[in-house]
Amino acid sequence: MKLQQLHYIREVARHGLNVSATAESLYTSQSGISKQIRMLEDELGLKIFQRGGKHLTDITQAGKVIIALAGEILDKADKLKQVALEYTDENKGTLSIATTHTQARYVLPSVIRSFRRKYPDVVLHMHQGTPMQISELAAKGTVEFAIATEALELFDNLVMMPCYHWNRSVIVPHDHPLARLDELTLEAVAAYPIVTYVFGFTGRSQLDRAFNDAGLRPQVVFTATDADVIKTYVRTGMGTGIIASMAYDEELDADLKCIDAGHLFEQATTRIGFRRGIFMRNYMYDFIELFAPHLKREVVQQAARTDDRKELESLFGCLELPVL
Repeated sequence: MKLQQLHYIREVARHGLNVSATAESLYTSQSGISKQIRMLEDELGLKIFQRGGKHLTDITQAGKVIIALAGEILDKADKLKQVALEYTDENKGTLSIATTHTQARYVLPSVIRSFRRKYPDVVLHMHQGTPMQISELAAKGTVEFAIATEALELFDNLVMMPCYHWNRSVIVPHDHPLARLDELTLEAVAAYPIVTYVFGFTGRSQLDRAFNDAGLRPQVVFTATDADVIKTYVRTGMGTGIIASMAYDEELDADLKCIDAGHLFEQATTRIGFRRGIFMRNYMYDFIELFAPHLKREVVQQAARTDDRKELESLFGCLELPVL
């Protein structure tokens, strides 16, 4: 039995039993993967996959157990490599982060710059996606860290830690009626077409809840995952923009009026999450602290040891989070 064989069966399962797609993702041959899988099945004396002709059609009951165990073995093998690296060269390695466009564009650049200055030999990989995709990548171990506002709480095997609070702003051209109001209200915002985030992105659920609680039905005419796209369509006159306040740049967006809407919507919290049980290298702790200075190593370690939600709430409840 080889680790490579275990790797192949796990990846085939992840790719929906498509051996061709698996081979392409692993830069190897389809025939080579098929051969190694059959060799493993012969050694174990049972079938991991059901077949229809030359194609895999399903995972056997035994196969499901074997693939799950294979994942655990591969994870432990990765941990051994990480431990070895930590003691042979603590300043070299890789760090993969999954996050949304808003975090990648407006919050992380300064963090990445500081991290690169301290760890020039650590290779960084950044993945962008929906909050659900981001959370899944961390839950599966494809990335070390997930940074998002929504969806992280849906995965029980993620250790989630609060980083900062933030709220929203309304953006309009300077000659828009909302720009002349002494006080912004939900009723006033709802009176005009709205351009904002796709549902499930950047606290959109809290925005919708605020309108619903006030008995208002806003006319959302355009949604996007990217604040820069939202601003572009506000400039075309399509509607009033509602974006994360951090996404407004006073210099680049000077042609737009930014109106604080923090009093209209519930405050949102961005969190960083990692899969429970991963081996944390020194530079990983440092990255977390650069992103959220209140998350010191001892706090992160305590959170990783705790799987009780009440204990975690107590741990983080005494922390004073910054507001962006």
